[in-house]
Amino acid sequence: MSPMCRTLTKSRKKASLSLYSSRFFNGVELNRAASCRMPNFLLIGHRGHGMNILQSSDSRMKAIKENSLLSFNSAAKFPLDFIEFNVQVTKDDCPVIFHDDVILSEENVCSFLLHTIFVHVYFLQRLNFETCYEFQGTIFEKRVTELCLAEFLCYGPQKEAGKEGKCLYRKTKDGKFEKWNVETDDLLCTLQEAFLKVEPSLGFNIELKFDDYKVYQQDHLTRTLQVILQVVFEFARDRPIIFSTFQPDAAQLVRKLQNSYPQCAEAVYMQYLMGIHGVIVYFVEEISRTENSMIKPDEAIIGAESLSEGNGESEANWKVEFSEKELSFLLKLIP
Repeated sequence: MSPMCRTLTKSRKKASLSLYSSRFFNGVELNRAASCRMPNFLLIGHRGHGMNILQSSDSRMKAIKENSLLSFNSAAKFPLDFIEFNVQVTKDDCPVIFHDDVILSEENVCSFLLHTIFVHVYFLQRLNFETCYEFQGTIFEKRVTELCLAEFLCYGPQKEAGKEGKCLYRKTKDGKFEKWNVETDDLLCTLQEAFLKVEPSLGFNIELKFDDYKVYQQDHLTRTLQVILQVVFEFARDRPIIFSTFQPDAAQLVRKLQNSYPQCAEAVYMQYLMGIHGVIVYFVEEISRTENSMIKPDEAIIGAESLSEGNGESEANWKVEFSEKELSFLLKLIP
């Protein structure tokens, strides 16, 4: 979604029922039984408050654990419309929120091998060798979809006081393994927990996550999507929802399996037809405040208020212009 939006059209109608949040401006009405109204400009927090890049020198990329309840609710403190997160399904059919296809964790090798390494290093030191050995264990890779829920939740911080979970790692672009250390950590979570514990007015952009290098059979995709949709239909209530995915077959299937919620592509296309854009952002605090401060309805109203036909609602339409300086500043905040 392009951040380059020069004009922004908004209308000031009363909020409709169903999936329309009080934090949203009234915008496109999508084709669904209970009307779903989307804002004209979507500001979406990437994985909540922002994604983690462990090798980055920017502390903001390691501030809060991505795709966590803490990250989502931290993002909700700012004037965002949606948060985006990634959903996968465990082998016991529970939708969980996690971006990477695999979980990387350090497992200890057997005590016999540890003893062997200890003896080897001891004799090298006695012989005054300059070689230094450091034991780090072995990094194991496990697919999220091949874990049951209990196994998935045993990684990272734990609910029980004093209990330590398995240490998480991440692989960098240059092939190195980095401990997943952030300033403020949080537990791994399920999709259901997100619906129950995240600020209800915040919309969810649910990315249906699949491995880009794996071929999926239609029955497997159908089963996975049905499990996710079951949770969405049961717990979404009035929360705005859009779906997105990079898996083309899943994109077609989710449209066939339900017509209550739009896909991201559909929402973006409808906005495109209206000359409207949206943006998914990493630095939620800075960009949301900047975008919000640039939108000053009282100074940008064009035309007089008119009375809507049939329902007696008062409506005012206006356009907001971004100056070259404001637009340039906003774009610099996007990596």
